Amino acid sequence: MTSPTHKRVLLKVSGEALMGMRDYGLDTKTLKAIAQDVREVVALGVEVCLVIGGGNIFRGVSGAASGMDRVQADGMGMLATVMNALAMQNALEQEGVPTRVQSAIPLASLCEPFIRRRAIRHMEKGRVVIFAAGTGNPYFTTDTAAALRAAEMDCDALLKGTQVDGIYSADPRKNPQAERYETLTYLDVLARDLSVMDAAAISLARENKLPIIVFNIHEPGAFTAVMKGEGRFTTVIEH
Repeated sequence: MTSPTHKRVLLKVSGEALMGMRDYGLDTKTLKAIAQDVREVVALGVEVCLVIGGGNIFRGVSGAASGMDRVQADGMGMLATVMNALAMQNALEQEGVPTRVQSAIPLASLCEPFIRRRAIRHMEKGRVVIFAAGTGNPYFTTDTAAALRAAEMDCDALLKGTQVDGIYSADPRKNPQAERYETLTYLDVLARDLSVMDAAAISLARENKLPIIVFNIHEPGAFTAVMKGEGRFTTVIEH
């Protein structure tokens, strides 16, 4: 068995990635496929935690753009991430993976509060920890929450599961001429305004020397392949 390239990682999955071919909500087949991939990575001996977005249910920025109060809209978006986290927990546990959900917003009857040391202990015992409700604050995206939690958990890398197999100069689904990058620096991503993660998340990762690995979450076994140093992905590091 190939040794994993990292010992502890955080996987960021967008809410949209959970929709599958649907226009809204959750696709159970997609949830199952991601859960199976996470199970295989855990079997390699990797400690895994996740942050999941909420855009498949409600996006705070969109709510604010349509006239809602931004703080209220972001609160709704954070609750959407809790729903996705609970759905992913269910999918993982159906695959036999022990899982805990920790929320930045207190929801005692549904999940644990976010406690850093407890989360680390869960991972050391082989449990997957899903961090819900973003940072618990408005105006921060789940990408920023992912970079924050990855730094807090002393992760070796932050993985971003997207709809394509890396970072491109433009959306390759709309522009077939888009250039694909194998490696980039944090400053490359910021200077070229590449829309893989928001600037706050990139800057936070850079400050903490946290590599970002971008891959296609919908490719079967892609997460496992990346953990073995195989497959197609883009790495963002400080050269």
